[in-house]
Amino acid sequence: MTYPNVQLLIDNQWRAARGDATLVVHNPATGEAIGTVARASIADLDDALASAARGFEVWRNTPAIERAKLMRAAAQLLRERCDATARLMTLEQGKPLAEAKMEVMMACDIIEWFADEGRRVYGRLVSPRAMNVQQMVMKEPVGPVAAFTPWNFPINQVVRKMCGALATGCSIIVKAAEETPASPAELVRAFVDAGIPAGVVSLVYGDPAEISNYLIPHPVIRKITFTGSTPVGKQLAALAGAHMKRATMELGGHAPVIVAADANVAHALKMIAGAKFRNAGQVCISPTRFLVEEAVREEFVAGFLHYVSGLKVGSGLEATTSMGPLANPRRLAAMQQLTADAVARGATVAAGGERIGTSGNFFAPTVLLDAPLDSSVFNHEPFGPMAAIRSVKNIDEAIAEANRLPFGLSAYAFTSSIKTAHQLTARLQTGMLWINQQAAPWAELPFGGVKDSGYGSEGGPEALEAYLVTKTVAMTSV
Repeated sequence: MTYPNVQLLIDNQWRAARGDATLVVHNPATGEAIGTVARASIADLDDALASAARGFEVWRNTPAIERAKLMRAAAQLLRERCDATARLMTLEQGKPLAEAKMEVMMACDIIEWFADEGRRVYGRLVSPRAMNVQQMVMKEPVGPVAAFTPWNFPINQVVRKMCGALATGCSIIVKAAEETPASPAELVRAFVDAGIPAGVVSLVYGDPAEISNYLIPHPVIRKITFTGSTPVGKQLAALAGAHMKRATMELGGHAPVIVAADANVAHALKMIAGAKFRNAGQVCISPTRFLVEEAVREEFVAGFLHYVSGLKVGSGLEATTSMGPLANPRRLAAMQQLTADAVARGATVAAGGERIGTSGNFFAPTVLLDAPLDSSVFNHEPFGPMAAIRSVKNIDEAIAEANRLPFGLSAYAFTSSIKTAHQLTARLQTGMLWINQQAAPWAELPFGGVKDSGYGSEGGPEALEAYLVTKTVAMTSV
């Protein structure tokens, strides 16, 4: 299978950028160039904006049941194309093929859930104060949306934003990641082939700063949605605020994992060790800070290291690979810097800690023991295959450390005590808490953080609210 030269989608036409500008796409497992992606100019963005404005007028007036039928048809097409789409994702992003297939299939489920939920966007009648008055509350689509998505989950991050917009009657311009352009293009292609009206979905690539600085202030755009780092998210949120644009921000995390003394350690290891190294740790809700009560530390560390010793790092296209490469050389450098800083401050490298080979972006699954709280790995999201494990004396100490950082996206805990579970539920400052299980970010559940991890949701009925405006209508007979 050859990798395509990815084009823009504007007004339901796949096309090159004006002037034929392109960017090179690399395979992270080899470092080799495998294709190109069109680099949108301001003129291309103007075309997309005009198309999105036209598409919004068509889509907002399409009955919800018809929108749902089309979305379900797109999901079926994507499901049929799963193998080919997943292979493109592995080529450009690096994750094992099995993980890529799982991402595509989950995207199909997400589309179908949002399609059905969009049929349940209701207003309400409010009891009037006089019998000749009628009072209504209506829910209407906010308008054309600009979405900005990252490279770690090229389809998953796009599909949640697209579906929130489409289910509520909004049009959307997606600025997907230039490093991983082909798989989101296949997602969008499924909607085009299913018959989505022109202008309802546009797909562009290019210079991220140029595109965001142009789209967000533009009067056509009424909402933005962004997934990415906290520093960039704050910049875009400030720009959106300056132009009175609604925003959903799904930003960085640094997820604590609390293992209580009464936890079933074998179960905790089964749930959390694999989750740590999924997508080579390049996951916003990846477990990163392991806070283990002293009574079970030795058992937990031994089991964790045993799991790590069995991981096979290699090309995501190989059937035996359990962890692929990092997506780009920047992540390699970050892993090396985090390791060096932790060691300089007294941490022990119990596993990994170094690059594998000289070609591709492979970094060994890494376990750091007893890194001090002022080390970089305990203060900055590693976003890679790195676990930092520390002992804590009790649950109070674990909760204090979990809440110390400004992040609050996801957290994990393992305990056999209902009392402890309730204490964690009440006191942990996080948008999502998973107790005695892996993360299960199903479409029907809210997905989002607190504090510097952002605001708004990309799951559950709450996700649709972000794309709706409320209108009060009161009428009196005369």
